Amino acid sequence: MASGSSILITGGAGFIGSHLLDRLLADNDVTVLDNFSSGKRERLAGYMGKSNFRLIEADLVQPDCLADALAGKDMVFHLAANPDVRLGAIDSNVHLRQNIIATHNLLEAMRAAKVKKIAFTSTSTVYGEANQIPTPEEYGPLLPISLYGASKLACEALISSYCHTFDMQAWIYRFANIVGERASHGVLFDFIRKLRENPAELEILGSGRQKKSYLEVKDCVEAMLLCLQASEEKVNLFNIGSEDAVDVKEIADIVVRHMGLKDVSYRYTSGEEGRGWKGDVRVMLLSLDKIKSLGWRPKGSSSQAIHSAVEALLRDGSA
Repeated sequence: MASGSSILITGGAGFIGSHLLDRLLADNDVTVLDNFSSGKRERLAGYMGKSNFRLIEADLVQPDCLADALAGKDMVFHLAANPDVRLGAIDSNVHLRQNIIATHNLLEAMRAAKVKKIAFTSTSTVYGEANQIPTPEEYGPLLPISLYGASKLACEALISSYCHTFDMQAWIYRFANIVGERASHGVLFDFIRKLRENPAELEILGSGRQKKSYLEVKDCVEAMLLCLQASEEKVNLFNIGSEDAVDVKEIADIVVRHMGLKDVSYRYTSGEEGRGWKGDVRVMLLSLDKIKSLGWRPKGSSSQAIHSAVEALLRDGSA
């Protein structure tokens, strides 16, 4: 992607989307499309009125806005989705509508507008409970255990099929857990909120032994853009994460320490086979060999990413 491009970011007011916007708006024209279901207006406040920025408040489930949003665009970064993995066990339609149908609507509109390039944020949950750790991109069969993971895998399949059928090009990113400033969901956000409500006790979903990989959000954005510049296949698929993993108990210890609390008791919900919720993958660590071959590697460990993210969340008061 050359500088001076005209770009659409779906979900650009979200956690990762707003950091991507910061990076892209420096030398591109960027339109953000967001329905503000989880995105926040304050993340865009500094860009309102700028000549190279435009905001469209709309929902991809109702695609009437898309012809206008895509007019003259060189590519799309598709981040809009419902990010709550746990919600699928309560509402089995939410990820179908907000992830799969929304993605299909976008691809159809791109086809009509002759916009040929899409970058899509997928997830490590497409792998399910992989028996190969670290898990490479070619691992299979892919058997997700959450409706969220299933919806993202369906989106990947749709994107791949549109690329091959309609001569499009895609970059698909399978993320580890992304953390950092502006986060509004996830384990760090939940722990800080719970400890502010009750500094004496922390409820931990599952056994506390679930062990996963974490990456700082700005590092994630740099990885996304490097993949875009350095890979030119019809469908380019990359894991993005860190090179190690930490368990939930260690994350709780880090949050407690940063909040200056002492003698906090931990209460574990145990859950099914130690999971935090239905669809919770207990161990996740991605192989980074493919993206490292392009010259990228994470700037820090999972623990360092968590320390930095907790400091940011406490500093800006978003949690």
